[in-house]
Amino acid sequence: MGWDPNETSLPSQVEDGIVDSGHSRLSQLGYKQELKRDLSVFSNFAFSFSIISVITGITTLYNSGLTNGGPLVMVYGWLIAGGFSMLVGLSMAEICSSYPTSGGLYYWSAQLAGQSWAPFASWMTGWFNIVGQWAVTASIDFSLAQMIQVIILLSTGGANGGGYEASKYVVIAFHGGILLIHAILNSLPISVLSFFGQLAAAWNIAGVFVLMLLIPLVATERASAKFVFTHFNNDSAEGIQSKPYIFLLGLLMSQYTLTGYDASAHMTEETKSADVNGPRGIISAIGISVLVGWGYIIGITFAVTDIPRLLSTTNDAGGYAIAEVFYQAFKSRYGSGVGGIICLGVVAVAIFFCGMSSVTSNSRMAYAFSRDGAMPFSSFWHKVNSQEVPLNAVWLSAVISFCMALTSLGSLVAFQAMVSIAVIGLYIAYALPIFFRVTLARKSFIPGPFNLGRFGILVGWVAVIWVATISVLFSLPVAYPITTKTLNYTPVAVGGLLFLTVFSWIVSARHWFKGPITNIDKK
Repeated sequence: MGWDPNETSLPSQVEDGIVDSGHSRLSQLGYKQELKRDLSVFSNFAFSFSIISVITGITTLYNSGLTNGGPLVMVYGWLIAGGFSMLVGLSMAEICSSYPTSGGLYYWSAQLAGQSWAPFASWMTGWFNIVGQWAVTASIDFSLAQMIQVIILLSTGGANGGGYEASKYVVIAFHGGILLIHAILNSLPISVLSFFGQLAAAWNIAGVFVLMLLIPLVATERASAKFVFTHFNNDSAEGIQSKPYIFLLGLLMSQYTLTGYDASAHMTEETKSADVNGPRGIISAIGISVLVGWGYIIGITFAVTDIPRLLSTTNDAGGYAIAEVFYQAFKSRYGSGVGGIICLGVVAVAIFFCGMSSVTSNSRMAYAFSRDGAMPFSSFWHKVNSQEVPLNAVWLSAVISFCMALTSLGSLVAFQAMVSIAVIGLYIAYALPIFFRVTLARKSFIPGPFNLGRFGILVGWVAVIWVATISVLFSLPVAYPITTKTLNYTPVAVGGLLFLTVFSWIVSARHWFKGPITNIDKK
């Protein structure tokens, strides 16, 4: 539904006689403006920041951090993962500035891999990106379902007081209900979503600062600064004695949290001056997340005094470490853990916003990928309604994410393998266009308004090497001896996705998928 120059009214992307730079660049790339371009740079940032949601990732993975190295690894591992994530983000931002489309990563790969490799590069990047995004949404909303379960458990007396512990069927019902609400919200106009996105960003920042100060202040027992910044816990790691190995495993909490910032790229067709504000959204989301996340880790860890008790399934929160920290902090001072339950509610709202923004990003990727004919029934998924919302793609993303979570009914191991695609799949999709940028397109790449200049190649190579490194880390065994219950199924899940993607290309897609398809008739 691109703008007809014969119409008497100007489209939303033309203000005061000046055509928006993002709209102009989109036209140069061969695409019509079908989505409403109404997001500011802050709104663009808010979507990525809300998906990264440090309060979500750190809270839900704090058990992993305590188990694998404890305070020292969480505090310094966060800065290591944050620094390398920023380099990945800088490389992505540079490419985003040149190609500000909702397709994002897979479109970038097509442009940078060269004409002969473009279809295959686009196909691989796109499927790793979209499956990774669906897995992220499944993981986020499942985490919220588990958080609701813990809140109900503590509110009804706790694990040691006869509290109600929801079954796996109740948890999956919570998950389905949450996704239903997220799909409904994402069916609303982008102006409404923009408001919720900004609210989510404010809630995440305010929530982090409130909790990082309140919890250690309320707690009657606090850890020393020496404990927070130097204590290395290797007593909880299951059968693993090597400290360097434990340290590497401890990085996973940080790296899992610092993902999802490709949302800023997927929202560029709805962002004003996207060739500038899209890159700003990516970089600011990572930078601010690293800073506030580090503060959150330090603040909460000052309230940690007994790691084995926090990790024990016999505590009031049933082994949910941060929930136990919050609950006991208030109970020890006031005789009641109600304040801690309210704090968990603050986290739950942040997780809810995180899932909402994730569905938004999923739907824009599905819209763009189907616009280029890469998905089954593409003509149906890329349609937009009268409010310029890709409604069908929204509901597709919600349904697939729910189906992914159904694996938890059979086995949590199977679900965790599915979720592992969230990080590895996404980061492989992040790395592919960067790799093409520093190799095949090293001399032909034309930078946009935001670029890294002569440092672009160096930063790009470091980013690619880091992604290769964490892909190995996420595949390492996390417990010994290795059994069917302790085996890390990440290589199996990611390898399965790789096999299916390549197999489908060889058998079918190579005959008809030609990469991104322009939809503006050129005269």
